[in-house]
Amino acid sequence: MAISRRKFFLTSALAGAGLTLAPEFSFAKTKRTSFGKTVRLGFIGVGRQAMGLMNRFMQLPEVEVTAGADVYEIKRKRFEERVKAAYAQRGTQPLSLKVYDDYRDLLASSEVDAVVIATPDHWHAKIAIDACRAKKDIYLEKPLTFTVYEGQQLVKAVRENGTVLAVGSMQRSAINFQTAVAHVQKGSIGKIQEVLVHVGENPFPKPFDLTPETVPTGLDWKAWLGPLPDLPYHPNLNPPISLDPVENEKLWAAWRWFKETGGGLMTDWGAHMIDIAQWGLNQDRKGPVEIIPPMGDAPLTYRFADGIPMKITSFDEGRQGVKFMGEKGWIKVSRGNFDSSLPEISLEKNDENFNYTQHYIDFIESIQRRKDPIVPVEIGHSTCTSCTIGNIAKDLNRPLKWDPITQHFGDDFEANTKLHYTYQNGISLV
Repeated sequence: MAISRRKFFLTSALAGAGLTLAPEFSFAKTKRTSFGKTVRLGFIGVGRQAMGLMNRFMQLPEVEVTAGADVYEIKRKRFEERVKAAYAQRGTQPLSLKVYDDYRDLLASSEVDAVVIATPDHWHAKIAIDACRAKKDIYLEKPLTFTVYEGQQLVKAVRENGTVLAVGSMQRSAINFQTAVAHVQKGSIGKIQEVLVHVGENPFPKPFDLTPETVPTGLDWKAWLGPLPDLPYHPNLNPPISLDPVENEKLWAAWRWFKETGGGLMTDWGAHMIDIAQWGLNQDRKGPVEIIPPMGDAPLTYRFADGIPMKITSFDEGRQGVKFMGEKGWIKVSRGNFDSSLPEISLEKNDENFNYTQHYIDFIESIQRRKDPIVPVEIGHSTCTSCTIGNIAKDLNRPLKWDPITQHFGDDFEANTKLHYTYQNGISLV
């Protein structure tokens, strides 16, 4: 799956016009020595998602967890306790373990080879680009970035620095999703007529309306906001935890659901399910050419250059998933499920066919072998872009034309201005 040379068109989202042809970047442009058997991981953002990722990576014998960073002191303490407890269960101690309140100090550490970034989405691009420049490999949670322009700049940074970047779209490593895509691509259900994608009810773009509360001791709220405009603190944005007694996050952080801080379920679940749909259609390095917002009973609809529509809508049992509709029948796939209208297309329901362990193994092997992972940065960017421009079409409430090559809405100035926002607090992306 290694990528040798590929062109990228990097555009100015704020200017809303103009096109710059970037140089061709080669994955092997910057040669680096393999780290050998052990990969020393640092975690940036050690909340609820990071705890799950830490458990998975620590099961791999080639991984040594050596560092963590977070703007919330109690979460740094929990991370440190969890890592030490995990090693104690093995009867060992970590070779090195340090925690930081500033991710830049972690990136400067010579005891970290690669980082797992599990921060809120608005920090993804800045931290990942800094990690590229620090010559750290990256496992980056989905969605790849908060804006389309951020994704363009991250793709450029990955290829310029020879970085291995894996996106946390772990469904691609599960056999049920792989089987569905393989059958669709080889024509088992005939020519595809349409694709249904369910990401769930979406509160976006509900305005930010949480009642301000006092920032808890140990949380650097300004650092949490980073490039965002000043917003009031609310515990739902960074859920509190306790170490004595032990009490973990009771909910997924609500920054996902607000226009100012996230993309709603369109990016949260869309980054998984739209990813599978585009993969099946061989559009995962391209994207749609038209986006039509919901109108009456018609759902948000994307159209690709070949005319196939992708509709964002619920179907059947209402589970988040993808349903490929072909001339001969359909294939439906979701977490833990696989089904088809054709009896000859089936998949045994067992743990091996529905787990994601291989995704984490793939990242470590990609580092060791200096190759692209199963979900490289370009695919993560293409998927994230489709999610984001869907939100833009809904926000503007009118059909939009999209050029997946130039990554622009043509001469639609109003739409192009939504491809990025102005960073605050003295933070610069590039």
